[in-house]
Amino acid sequence: MCEYIINNTRYRLKHPHDLSFLSQYGTVFCVFDENDSGNISFGVDNGSEKYFIKIAGLQTISSCTSTDTAIYNLQRASSVYKAIKHPNLIELLDSFCVDDQYVAVFKWVDGECLFDHWNFDKYTNDKSLLPPRDRFRQLPLQKRLDAFDTVLSFMKTVAQCGYFAMDFYDGSLMYDFKKDTLTVCDIDLFAKMPLINHMGKMWGSSRFMSPEEYQLGAVIDEITNVFTVGALSFMFFGNDRDRSLEKWNAGQALYDVAKRATNTERNKRYQSIDEFISAWNSAKTI
Repeated sequence: MCEYIINNTRYRLKHPHDLSFLSQYGTVFCVFDENDSGNISFGVDNGSEKYFIKIAGLQTISSCTSTDTAIYNLQRASSVYKAIKHPNLIELLDSFCVDDQYVAVFKWVDGECLFDHWNFDKYTNDKSLLPPRDRFRQLPLQKRLDAFDTVLSFMKTVAQCGYFAMDFYDGSLMYDFKKDTLTVCDIDLFAKMPLINHMGKMWGSSRFMSPEEYQLGAVIDEITNVFTVGALSFMFFGNDRDRSLEKWNAGQALYDVAKRATNTERNKRYQSIDEFISAWNSAKTI
């Protein structure tokens, strides 16, 4: 592993690469170099606009895949961002090849990732620092309900577009604590349905994955998305590792909806995102 500097910003790669093309977008002011996807990302500012620029094809320090696979995944992801449009989804502005790299340029959005794993050591070393996830979970209930409504609106769009929300978890979400707005920042692995599980364990966090995402040959569909959104509700209002009522702080009615959505038996869940949303909204009035 080697450390490099661009515009006074330090980043790490296994080998050096020419990243001078970034200058056409402005000055680098931050970097995200610990992603297991094989991508490295930069925040770039030209004085009037900010960009989030994701690069695949470099030998990153935390990658669990090859550079060729990372390039393929980001190329494929670009088509997903073009297919799914939502006001709370980070906006893809451009994507292209640079030498042996593939680049995706997004409009910058302010906010803090709700699962910023690259900062975990910082929180461990300084107990006075509260991770964004914990700060979010301490927000008043209504603010969290409003943020979850954004997730539901987004997932409704995902269902309408016919996609499975693979690897959709708290690390896919950013929250702006000043404006109280939620942004979906990562849908790279979303997959077009119908889909059969040909992987065994699919990509994703075990805290939010349905049983069929572990089962080779299983059908992956909108009912799987229902499980995902139900599991996310426990991160918003309870505990995503312990889905007990004792950990839940949004009332019995909403808890019952979330528990049904995360039933391990597919036929006992809500059978569509719309059905989940209807049940959720009805429970909010109780």
